[in-house]
Amino acid sequence: PMSRTAALSAVTASCLLALPAPVVAVADAALDEVVITATRIPERVGVVPAAISVVSGRELAERGAADLGAALALVSGVEAPAGGDAGPSSAVPSFWGLHEFDAFLLVVDGVPWGGAYNPAITTLNLNDVERIEVLKGAAPVMYGATSFVGVIQAIHHPAGEAADAADLAYGTYGSWRGSLSAALPPVGDYRQSIAVDGQRTGFADARALISDGRLLYRGALDLGGGRLTVDLDVTHVHDVPTSPVLRTGPALSAVTPLDANFNPADARIDENRYHVSIGYARPTAWGTWETLASYAYSDVTDIRAFLHPDLSGVADTQDQRRRIDDAYFDTHLAHEWPGDAHLLLGADLLYGRARQTTDNGNDAYTVPLDGSVLPPPTSPGIVTEIGTLADRRWFVGQYAQLDWKPGARWDLVAGVRLNETYERKASSDLSFPPPDLLAAEVSKTVVRPSETVGASYRAWQQGSDRLVVFADYRNAFKPAAIDFGPDYTPDLLSPETAQSWEAGLKGTLLQGRLSYQAEAFLLDFRNLVVATESGALANAGGERLKGVELESRLLVTPGLELLASAAYHDARFSSYVVYDGETPANVAGRQLVLSPHVLASAGLLLTPARGLGASLVARYVGPRYLDEQNTAPVGGYATLDASLSYAWQRMRVSLEGTNLTDRRPPVTASEFGSQSIYLLPARMAWLRLGYCWK
Repeated sequence: PMSRTAALSAVTASCLLALPAPVVAVADAALDEVVITATRIPERVGVVPAAISVVSGRELAERGAADLGAALALVSGVEAPAGGDAGPSSAVPSFWGLHEFDAFLLVVDGVPWGGAYNPAITTLNLNDVERIEVLKGAAPVMYGATSFVGVIQAIHHPAGEAADAADLAYGTYGSWRGSLSAALPPVGDYRQSIAVDGQRTGFADARALISDGRLLYRGALDLGGGRLTVDLDVTHVHDVPTSPVLRTGPALSAVTPLDANFNPADARIDENRYHVSIGYARPTAWGTWETLASYAYSDVTDIRAFLHPDLSGVADTQDQRRRIDDAYFDTHLAHEWPGDAHLLLGADLLYGRARQTTDNGNDAYTVPLDGSVLPPPTSPGIVTEIGTLADRRWFVGQYAQLDWKPGARWDLVAGVRLNETYERKASSDLSFPPPDLLAAEVSKTVVRPSETVGASYRAWQQGSDRLVVFADYRNAFKPAAIDFGPDYTPDLLSPETAQSWEAGLKGTLLQGRLSYQAEAFLLDFRNLVVATESGALANAGGERLKGVELESRLLVTPGLELLASAAYHDARFSSYVVYDGETPANVAGRQLVLSPHVLASAGLLLTPARGLGASLVARYVGPRYLDEQNTAPVGGYATLDASLSYAWQRMRVSLEGTNLTDRRPPVTASEFGSQSIYLLPARMAWLRLGYCWK
């Protein structure tokens, strides 16, 4: 997460597909997949009392999924269109109909990725991923006050293991990608592996660009009766952003060309991120004790511009420098009682420190709307406003969770957490001429519990076929996000809170060849943070999300699978008053922005051990609205991704395409530019060559 080069890409499939065809149904095996996101204690998907989906590294390879949106394309009810305010290498995932960048939790190998601030999707490393776990709803009590509608966890191969593969691809717009993952020779008892990847990706917008590189090193050592692990991750991201399209009244403007770029000549979103995590786990007389500590430092330069919504051609520029420290510490004890009961006791800390300076150029330049002129750079340029931000966050918690199986059919889970959050923010805004200085320093402390309780029951089983019903309740909260925008926002907003109810069923049919999962949910939000007309953030009253989701997987024959998902969402404001530039408008009962009622997907995976293979993924997104008042409707759209490959024993060549229908619908609203909407990226094609030496 998002994101780009999938570690396993096409070549990993060639390694896995060289193995003999499985003798058990893949669908049945999927229900027995062991996951850790919901409970931290390894648990089979089929008994977890929550909706959770697993996307394996093998499937990523078979589909040629190279970014977060493609990776989650077949997960029911989930969208993750590429791009947005964080740049073309990012994405904006949505769960349960809520399309917000920071409403979900991103986890990488047990570490909240982005810490106490926002999910760090641009630095998400999909190279050498073993699997991705997707949990619907609020984060478990073990991850604190971090999310409401979903958790995405990317889990890499452990130290000493890897795909042992390399690939190289060339694509449209002069693009290229490459990746390498390998298990390194052990040094005594010390096991290690490495994953390296890089890319330079162009777009239909000739100025837009992704240029990045990543290195992940993993090590593990048996020490003192336990296991010591160390991860080192270095990421460099260089994005040249696209320009969003302006909405004028009930529709997107047709005045500006489709891929016109109105950003300054020196526009870029660059990030250098350095991350280290150290973990230690060992058995004790009271259970398994595990401790994990991580630290990351990010240095970000963010230069771009947004056109005024009046289509005058006038643009406001921003030149930002941002430095973020985020740290995470968790220690917990997992105790097992006779009778299959597990108690998890722990405490954790999320710490964030952010410093930002912003040089804004209001009315910095005027350009023709046909995109024929390259705008001037921000430096040297006119600076009309200088803003500063210094923020510190401490999210501390103590938690307990009991997972009890009172009988062969039951699984009961209950968790409680005491949250203590503290934040202190200092901000200033100097505008001129004439000089006018505003400054404020505020702090906020919140102490409150969060809880979750759930149960699953195996209602029926015949051979390998089974039916499990489940339900859960979660009460969660989250301190308000900081969007690091150019606008002066001196206040600390109220925490967001949510209560959710979920019920569903999961199981297998056709002698285990068909697996399925269905759920119904209801979630009530309070104090959700949204951007106002001025660009500043505010608490938005309330929202109610409800709907149903279904996903299934059918093994037709060994090497041929069919996948399908469908969702109906009804996400509406329960109370919210917006200002449309003239008068306040009460939008209670209106549909959330860019939240469709209907989402559906279908996939085909043809993966013989050798020879010709193929994949096909079709998605449909229903009609949505571009504004809170629901006066700007936009129709639904369909996309198609496909791949065609040929595999030998160790080599594979594949032709891959994304958005083959070349649809360019609006998919993400900007939080910085008023009435600015980002479009789905244009069609891309890749020719990929992979080699595996395992």
